[in-house]
Amino acid sequence: MTHSKTAASLFTPFVSDKLKLENRIVMAPMTRSFSPSGIPGPDVAGYYRRRAENAVGLIITEGTVINHPAAAADHNVPHFYGKEALEGWARVVREVHEAGGKIAPQIWHTGTARAKSKFPDSPVDPVGPSGLSLTGEQVSEPLTKEEIAGLVQAYAQAAADAKRIGFDAVEIHGAHGYLVDQFFWEVTNKRTDEYGGDLVGRTRFAVEVIEAVRAAVGPDFPIIFRFSQWKAFDYNAKLAATPEDLGRFLAPLSAAGVDIFHASTRRFWEPEFEGSDLNLAGWTRKLTGKPTITVGSVGLDSEFTSLFTEGKGSEAVGIDHLIDRLDREEFDLVAVGRALLQDPAWAVKIRDERSNELQPFTREALGTLS
Repeated sequence: MTHSKTAASLFTPFVSDKLKLENRIVMAPMTRSFSPSGIPGPDVAGYYRRRAENAVGLIITEGTVINHPAAAADHNVPHFYGKEALEGWARVVREVHEAGGKIAPQIWHTGTARAKSKFPDSPVDPVGPSGLSLTGEQVSEPLTKEEIAGLVQAYAQAAADAKRIGFDAVEIHGAHGYLVDQFFWEVTNKRTDEYGGDLVGRTRFAVEVIEAVRAAVGPDFPIIFRFSQWKAFDYNAKLAATPEDLGRFLAPLSAAGVDIFHASTRRFWEPEFEGSDLNLAGWTRKLTGKPTITVGSVGLDSEFTSLFTEGKGSEAVGIDHLIDRLDREEFDLVAVGRALLQDPAWAVKIRDERSNELQPFTREALGTLS
């Protein structure tokens, strides 16, 4: 197996009006829970540096929670607020930049995905647009407008801090059934005010977050927005059933200030709608004209859930089909998750046609900060 296409496509520079990257490879955000009490230490800096040293064009960090008392769903997920945590992230930025890489934090609020059982002593309930979990259970009162305004400003402050400590961009996590996505989804958003209603109406919270982030970072700092159709507990969920729905959904987000859309799918090769081979990133690029990032089992033969449903990992595979799509300009950037989690040198091996050295993804990769 050779990768002549890879050198010609994945390893060409990406240039937009706000972001320049050495190549098209992005490290996908992957929650690691290796930041005790929310503080990323030197080991976290080393973890990201190793990917930067091995030809990853842009690193998007694991989800980092904004300054809200119910933002985190795990005690060891990193914070993106507070002096000690931000100093830890500044160390990460320095290490990545010294290795020649670029990096963006993913800023996050888990919403009602936060389990009360994990925080039995917390005086704060999980929060969501209607106080509903992803399964429709009432776990708290609906957010008030005053609380929504505070959340919007917390996202903005996180983005401002990201720029201040030297990050190259910021990604807003609007996917997978977490807070922003809970506003998008009709199952979790039953509001009848301006934050609810139809699919376009339900984008209002995200629009306000994006606009506040843009105001906080200025006109030239790149904003990436990650979204998905699927939810953590419902892989068949759909925000948009047709390309027309998707266009209506994306238009207000694009207008609010998104520079790059990160279209999260579980398998990059699957068409999003009948009648076209385009995946979600392909449709997003076509409808918005904005650069997009594709993601989903890149370099592996099966999706993440096979590790838990079948007890097996994923074998390494070639990426010629991915390169064909990139050559057709269906998307602009390629996010790699588990393959890079398993092997910091994955990108270099692809670049140098060392396919015989590619590693399968195993359960052990989940338990080490390699």
